[in-house]
Amino acid sequence: MNAPLRIGIAGLGTVGAGVIRLLETNRDLIAARAGRAIEVTAVSARERGKDRGVDISGFAWEDDMTALGLREDVDVVVELVGGSDGPALTLSRAAFKGGKGFVTANKAMVAHHGLELAEAAEAGGLALKFEAAVAGGIPVVKGLREGTSANELTKVYGILNGTCNYILTTMESTGADFAETLSEAQALGYAEADPTFDIEGVDAAHKLAILATIGFGVELDFANVTTTGIVAVRAADIAQADALGFVIRLIAEADVQQDADGPKLLQRVRPCLVAKDHPLAPVDGPTNAVVAEGNFAGRLLFQGAGAGDGPTASAVVADLIDIARGDVGAPFSMPVTQLASLGPAEPGGRTQRTYLRFTVNDRPGVLAEITAAMRDADVSIESLIQQGRAGEDSEVLVAIVTHEGPEANVVRAMELLEGSDSLTGEPLVLPILPS
Repeated sequence: MNAPLRIGIAGLGTVGAGVIRLLETNRDLIAARAGRAIEVTAVSARERGKDRGVDISGFAWEDDMTALGLREDVDVVVELVGGSDGPALTLSRAAFKGGKGFVTANKAMVAHHGLELAEAAEAGGLALKFEAAVAGGIPVVKGLREGTSANELTKVYGILNGTCNYILTTMESTGADFAETLSEAQALGYAEADPTFDIEGVDAAHKLAILATIGFGVELDFANVTTTGIVAVRAADIAQADALGFVIRLIAEADVQQDADGPKLLQRVRPCLVAKDHPLAPVDGPTNAVVAEGNFAGRLLFQGAGAGDGPTASAVVADLIDIARGDVGAPFSMPVTQLASLGPAEPGGRTQRTYLRFTVNDRPGVLAEITAAMRDADVSIESLIQQGRAGEDSEVLVAIVTHEGPEANVVRAMELLEGSDSLTGEPLVLPILPS
């Protein structure tokens, strides 16, 4: 058997400890599959004496994680610190400068700096792997980079944030509203103390930008991912969706389509109504799922645990096994110089059905005002439901489902209703995901 692959780990939180535990537990199996042993030789973290549930006494300790990239007894640096910039980015640059391979679970850093890192890796003939950065233990990066490599992908979309999916599916099963369910998710550890990146769609946007680059062979363009979070979704919306035969999920979607002046990339994250017979509808709790549609493979579904120490550690070690086998390859399926540079697509011409929810004052003329705005914007109404008042509340809910039509028309209708004193809050606009 060949000489061991020696790794240095930066970050010994739940995932870092999970990587050490996995390498120890499945040592012989991993060595057999990798063709050589994989051994931790050095580690770095904030607190040396902290009890992490694993024995690190046999590893060299570095107070400055950047030093891992300079050690002669480290072949690959594993970064599990997080953050788009700062120490993690400094470490990645030091690792490539020191001739080391690099494995990371850091979606934000890859989304913001992935092209720079890929160029450095390619220039040095070094590995850059980030399976754990997208969808935890689901091998979707490898699936798109290798499994669908013979296909032209037409669309990549899915559920990429476990926190939002837990909140939405819990609201679905309990009837509770958003704020109450978020507090429960935080108490159970499914949501961070500051959940902004999750519930506003930023976390899913990081992952989507990475998948779009791999799937479509385009340059990373996180800055042009449009995001809408789930904060405005009410229990009443989920109940109404259920009555119409749908569930609500936070969907990240990307595709490339031909515009008048050439191909453009559309990337967006937003809550959608999903038909109950769609493969994404049964995905519940903190689970992630990704759908890729290829011109020869058809529709492919990748589903599994999107976070957690075990699944994420599994993805990290899978990357290490690939490196131990000698798999370097282009990090984004093709060399950075061959990635296409596409501008952002204008979504207004896309056609879709849409769910619209208005909270309005219960008085004569309100429905006429809403339907007039729909008429003037050329939005065709498929169904309209007005719920009665609850007790003494003067506010009622009006839900509309449109026929398929241009997105720009719905935007125009919302503009016509902007500032209306009939509305008691911002309308909720949820696209209906095509089946």
